[in-house]
Amino acid sequence: MPRIAAFPKAWLDALCIDGSMSLRQWIDLSANLDIDGLELYNGMLDLQNPNQFGDYRQMVEDQGRSIPMFCCSPDFTQHDKAQRQSEIDKEKRSIDAAAALGASYCRVLSGQRRPDVEREQGIRYCVECIQECLPYARDRNITLIMENHYKDNYWHYPEFAQHMDVFCELVSQIDDPNFGVNFDPSNTLLAGEDPLELLGRIKHRVVTMHASDRYLTDGNLEDLFREHNDSIGYAERLRHGEIGQGTNDYDAIFVELRSVGFDSWISIEDGVDGIDQMHRSIAFLRRKISKHWPNS
Repeated sequence: MPRIAAFPKAWLDALCIDGSMSLRQWIDLSANLDIDGLELYNGMLDLQNPNQFGDYRQMVEDQGRSIPMFCCSPDFTQHDKAQRQSEIDKEKRSIDAAAALGASYCRVLSGQRRPDVEREQGIRYCVECIQECLPYARDRNITLIMENHYKDNYWHYPEFAQHMDVFCELVSQIDDPNFGVNFDPSNTLLAGEDPLELLGRIKHRVVTMHASDRYLTDGNLEDLFREHNDSIGYAERLRHGEIGQGTNDYDAIFVELRSVGFDSWISIEDGVDGIDQMHRSIAFLRRKISKHWPNS
């Protein structure tokens, strides 16, 4: 049966920018959530000192949980080879952090969709960089997970491989047991595409999942693309909402995942309206998991 983790999407600035929330506070806040683990992010201020990784791992394990997934955002679509090597080195440090925290999965991305990077060129950059990271991950029993992503909170441009055709081409060029897909259905919607179509194409590669529901506070996707193709962070009109209240069809998604034997981690991204929202999202996912994996 899939297990549920929580990612503090709503508290990232507090954890990563101004330090108004400590990682210890997030771990304590999550203690009453009906979850099996916590997904952490390499930009958290309290994770900049490797000597403290063991302490945070112990805090989570003392709650009877684990840290299964480590989220990071390498930016491989840079023309400068030295810059790409710097991103590879950062990803390797994240792999070390993931291993020290007890995680099995560490995220990779393609990078930013810079206007001067052509499709074939960008895919080549990404594949070369990920392939250089894979032996390092394998030696540490870490699986790299490529997410069909929208945009890192702190990036200028959206994800290079945001759209389905580019994402699938990139993934198809990497055949390694320590590489898989982290599927996020909401990100496909933000690309103006059908998450079930993408899932049908890559379901055999999916090893983890991000669960969320997104909504626009006003306007439509065309407005989002027009205003936010080249600005820092997320658009103001874009929100993470309560899971089960948006446009994603979780019954159909779970039917597809169950059909290929998926039995891994689903990490929740919400809480923008408070911790009670995350409780409701977890309850929704628990019901759906019990429905689709009844005998697990």
